[in-house]
Formats: sequence, structure tokens, C-alpha cells
Amino acid sequence: MIVFVMKNTIARVILACFLVFNILLASCNYSPNTAFPVVTASPGLSPTRPNLPDPPVHTTRVPQAIDTAETYLNAWKAEDYQKMYGLLSSNIQKSINLEGFQQKYASIADESALKEVRTDILSSDKVDDSTALVKYRVTLASNLIGDITRETEMNLKLDEGNWRIMFDDAMILPELAGGKTLRMDLNPPTRASILDRNGNLLAGQADATSVGLNPTDIDPQNSDGLFGLLSRVSGLTAAEISSRVENSNPGDYLPLGEVVTQQASNLLNALSTWGAVVLSNYTSRFYPGNGIAPHLVGYVQAISKEELSKFRRLGYRTDEKVGRKGIERWGNETLIGKHGGTLYVVDAQGVPVGELGATNAEPGQTIYTTIDSDFQRGVQEALRGFNGAAVVLERDTGRVLALASSPGFDPNAFETENYNWWVTLPGVVNDPNLPEFDRAAQGLYPLGSVFKVITAAAALESGLYTPETTYDCQYDFTEVAGLTLHDWTYTHFLEDGETPPSGLLTLPQGLIRSCDPFFWHLGRGLYIAGKTTAVSDMARGFGLGSLTGIGVIDESAGTVPDPKSEVDAVNLAIGQGDLQVTPLQVANFMAAIGNGGTLYRPQAIEKVVAADGTINYQFKPEVKGMLPVKPENLKVIQDAMRDVAISKKPRGTAYLVFNGFNIPVYGKTGTAQAQTAKPHAWFAGYTDAGREDKSDIAIAVIAESAGEGSEIAAPIFRRIVELYFTGRPGRIYPWEASIGVTKTPTPLYTETPTPEEEVLP
Repeated sequence: MIVFVMKNTIARVILACFLVFNILLASCNYSPNTAFPVVTASPGLSPTRPNLPDPPVHTTRVPQAIDTAETYLNAWKAEDYQKMYGLLSSNIQKSINLEGFQQKYASIADESALKEVRTDILSSDKVDDSTALVKYRVTLASNLIGDITRETEMNLKLDEGNWRIMFDDAMILPELAGGKTLRMDLNPPTRASILDRNGNLLAGQADATSVGLNPTDIDPQNSDGLFGLLSRVSGLTAAEISSRVENSNPGDYLPLGEVVTQQASNLLNALSTWGAVVLSNYTSRFYPGNGIAPHLVGYVQAISKEELSKFRRLGYRTDEKVGRKGIERWGNETLIGKHGGTLYVVDAQGVPVGELGATNAEPGQTIYTTIDSDFQRGVQEALRGFNGAAVVLERDTGRVLALASSPGFDPNAFETENYNWWVTLPGVVNDPNLPEFDRAAQGLYPLGSVFKVITAAAALESGLYTPETTYDCQYDFTEVAGLTLHDWTYTHFLEDGETPPSGLLTLPQGLIRSCDPFFWHLGRGLYIAGKTTAVSDMARGFGLGSLTGIGVIDESAGTVPDPKSEVDAVNLAIGQGDLQVTPLQVANFMAAIGNGGTLYRPQAIEKVVAADGTINYQFKPEVKGMLPVKPENLKVIQDAMRDVAISKKPRGTAYLVFNGFNIPVYGKTGTAQAQTAKPHAWFAGYTDAGREDKSDIAIAVIAESAGEGSEIAAPIFRRIVELYFTGRPGRIYPWEASIGVTKTPTPLYTETPTPEEEVLP
């Protein structure tokens, strides 16, 4: 009896333990990633693992619906519509293809002028084993009407083991349920004008008239009268018009320019009676004078198909024009102002059924430039017939007073409303002389002997040379072993049999006379003395090899090489070799020499004025740095540059150009060897008139492959000074029969150096 009771008790204990164990196992919420509990052993004993049953086998975990929703919304923020489409259920993908889906979202983005999408998931609920609902807040931030914030939801279903989205239009905005969409009715402001410093028009909206000729319809008996009228309305001379007619082919149409209709109404009425004249009215962006400072002002063009979405997002209409070059591009948002518009919800027929927001247009701001349009036009005329550039800066502030690149172009050629465009635009874009290329700020050239002012500065600052250092300047230079170079006087001697070498010169006289051997000697001397980068460092200190920071136009930085050999050093010393500079850089450092050493940032914007007259920007000089030259050494260079223009003995290389000129000119001639038959002609310098009514100026002139600096560039420089101080040319060029009328060029000035061919190592 006792035995039976004991056995029964043991069985009950075992049964109770088994039940307790199963209860504990059930409460563990077991998963394959849950560790088995470990029984702690008594001290000194190893822990033991309880004898548990094998874990149950599980299938692959189904991703949570909220993960899919979050991925979808993040893809929307990134505008990754393809990724979004890949998260749709198979049934939805059968009802709308990828292209249609992408177009739906892209259209919403464009119509709403979308800046960004912001989302926040509010909740996620599993409806049943195969469906879920995610609620979220969405904000469409519009560039035009601000934020549109709504709460909406997305339905998801299990599709082959993954949560997929049951897309509908209300997922974008609740108002779009049932296939509705958005439409923005835009109200663009009128583009503001670009003016010169005196308020004269450089670019603006206008009613204009294009003027052209059918040469075959001209009555030869009355052509003189016709050409005279056309000259008055087009700005071309009668001789130029006659020449174009003579050189035309049968059936040609000759565009002659465009004018503001109201301003030229009398002349246009007179011209309308001539059968050969073609007049066509249009309203558009207009550029007077067939392009005044076109590289600086720029032009506008229609929005291309490739960039349509970008500008729609900014609130632009598809038929608007945007700035493509110069100030038109740089100041595009300033000029256009703020777009206005109303965002509607529309049904499938395009009928508005609701409004989401609206904003009023705000007018653009007028941009006043620092240039004077009459002076700018004169500088452009001064370069006529040459490929080249001229830059005029206010010496003591950095104001851009003129920036001319030749040949120029007519910005009206880019306006398709202009009847002349179909002839003039191909003439611009296909011209091998590249009239659109801005030689003033982007053209890169060797500087030639103008660079000698920098070499002189480096020599004086080195402590190895003084103003009293002398050198016997003969025809030949033989200091570099195995190399013989010739001074420019030798080249002239071969041509005229009369030009002697310059002889014994001090360092300033070497600059006045532009003695090549002297500067080769200086460049080599600094190099072998261990000051291998003295000249190149000085060039960088003068602003070469870096952007001037003008900002409103594209510019090139150029190149200032560090010499690697004596040959490199002598090349660099006279502005040859791998040195590359822009005329803008040269005018800028010439201004610094003239004002006592301050390098200003060139600026072309005088002020920006809102429609209510508020001045939101006003020109203020900005100092970029100082020339790394002591005042006493700078004075030596200044005096030598003055003597370049006035010295009789030794005779300055520009003496014959400026002899008797009543405006004090400081300058340097340059004749830079090019990969052409003729070298580039340079003249750069500044004035020091000290007048109260006229600020002094700095000028850089280059004429590509035109010859010697004193023969070509120096006369152009003189004319620019005359135009600035007197408003008109003072004397004709050597190559002119009269002002503006070219004859066969005849050399007049022959005292500028022609350097050796670039020395090759």
C-alpha cells in the first residue's frame, strides 16, 4: 500500500513539472532569433542547457506594410518615379504603364511649380491578413503659391509575399480623387529693362520694326536717296549699305537692323514707299543699335524642350524667354520679378472644380549698368575691322566703362518674332570669326612686351636689381648656352637697314625702349639666382592666372607657368611661352598700377532699382588686394610707362602715337608672337588727367594677328581716350581715309618690339 502511494506521488510530480514547463515555453514568445534560456550551474559546475524540444520551422518573414509605404514616399521626395512604380501591385501596373505613371506625377510637379515634397507617416494598420492601410501627411511646397498640406492614405495588399501599393490619385492630394488633376494659370510679369548708367535702353520690351532690303528691287537711279534714308534708320553708313548690295547674290534678302517703331516712325513712313524695302513690325525683347555691348548685355531665348520642366517648376509659362548670355542670364530672376498664378483642381474635361492657392505677380527690377552707351558704341567702332577686344575701367574704382569684343553681333538675331532673324542668326552662329565669343573676358593670349612691367617689378622687388642697373642692349642675346635670340631692333634693321640697337640702358630705360635682351637677362638672372618663381609669383600678384570676379559674364582665368628652365624663364620675361591672359585682367592690373597699387574687382552693375523706385543695390568699389610692389618701385614703373608715350631719348615705343597728345597717357606696347603670320598687337595703360569732371581710366587693347602694338593697338588706345575725354575721335587712324572709312593699311609707327618666335626647349 505504501509502495503504491509513493509511485502515484512521483507520477503526479512528474506530470506537474511537465505542465509547468509547457506553460513557461508558451510564455517565451519563441522565435528563431530568441536564445534558449541557460540554467545557471552551482558554484564550480558548468552551466547546462535544459533538454528542450526543437524550435518550430518558420516561413520567410513578410515585410511590414509601413516599410513599403515609407520607401514609396521617400522615392516620391527624390522624384524616382520608376522606383515608385515598382512598388505598385500587379493589378495597378496592368491598368497604367510606367510612362503614364511618370507623366502623372511629373505633370503634378510642373503644374504646382513644385519645389519639394515633404511627407510624414501618421499611422499604419493591418486591416486583415492581406490588406493594410497607411495614413500620412503630404506637403507639396510650391515655388509659386507656398505649401499645400493634406492628410491622405494609401491602401496596400500582399502580392506574392510582398506588400504592394494600390495606387489611386487621392494618394497625391485628396482633391485629386477620381482622376482629377492640377492646372496652374500663370500670370508672368513683364521683364524689366537693362539700362546704361544714364538710363538709356540697352535691352527692354518694345514695339519694334525690322528693316531689310531686296536688292533686286532697287531702282539704280534713286539708290543714293534710298541708301541715305536706310543709313539714318539702321546706323550703317550709306557706303556700307551700298557695298552689301553690290556683294549680294540675285534673290538675296539683306537684313539691315531693327528700330523702336515709335522713335523712327517718320523715317519708317518714308521708307515704306520704296518697293525694295521690307519692314516688319513685332513686339518682343529689343536691343537698340544692332547690339550695344552685346557680350555684356547678352540676349534671351525661348525655353527649350529639355529644360521646360525646370522652368515650369519656377512658375514660367512655356512661351516665355529666359536670359542666355551676359546680364540677361546673370540677372534673369532680378529682371523677371516674381511670377503670379492660381492653382486649380480640374476635372477630366479641364473644368476647374476647386482652387488650391493663388499669388500675385511682382514686377522685375531694372538693372543699370556702369557703361555709357554712346561711349561703348564708340569703342566698338574703334575696333571695327579687327578681331580683338578693348576693356575700359574706371582707374580708381573698378567700374567697367566699356567692354567690347570684335566682331560683335546683333542680339535681336535670337528673337524669332523678328523677321530678320532667319538670315541674321545663321550669320552669327556660322561665322568663323566667332562673333558670340567674348574676347574681352574669355579670350586667352600671350601678353608679349606688356608683361615687361611685371618682370621689371619682380626684378626691382628681388633686391638683385635697382633702377640704376644697366645693360648694353644690342641686337643679340647669347646668355643661354647654345641659344641666340634677337632683339626687335634687329628685325627692323633687316627691314629698313636703319634701325640701330638701343645701346646702354638703365632698367627703366629698358622698359621705355622695350629692350628684349635686357628682360631676357633679368628673367634668366632671377632664375639662376634661385628666385625661380619671382616673375610668375609677381604675375599672380598682379591678378594673372585667376578670375577677376566680374561675375556678370563668363571669364577665363588664364595661365601663369612657373619656369622649369632658363629657356622658360627668358620666354616668360617677355610675356611669351605658356603665359595666357585676358584683356580684362590686363586692364585691371593697369588700373592698379595707375591708382597706386590697389586691385579692384571689376564691376559692371551700377544699381538695381525696384518698380517702386527702391534702390536694392548700389555700386561700391571692392578691393581685391594690393600689388606686391613697394611704392618707390611702383613709381619707377609708372614713370617709365609715361616715357613710353613721351620720351624722345631713348625714344618710347609709342612716342609717335602720343607725341603732342594733351591727355597724360601711361602705357606699354606689346607685340605677342602668335600661331599666325602676324603677331597680336597690344597696348595697355591708363590716363592721369586728374580732372574733376572725368575720372581717369585704364585701358587694354588687343588686335589679333594684326601686326605691331604701336602701329595698330596704340592708335586704337588713343582713339578710345579721345572718345572718353572729348566725345569724338581726334585724328584718323593710319589705315583710314577718313573717320570710319578704311583704306589700304600703311604702316606709320614702327617702334614697337616684335619678339622672337617662342623659344622651344
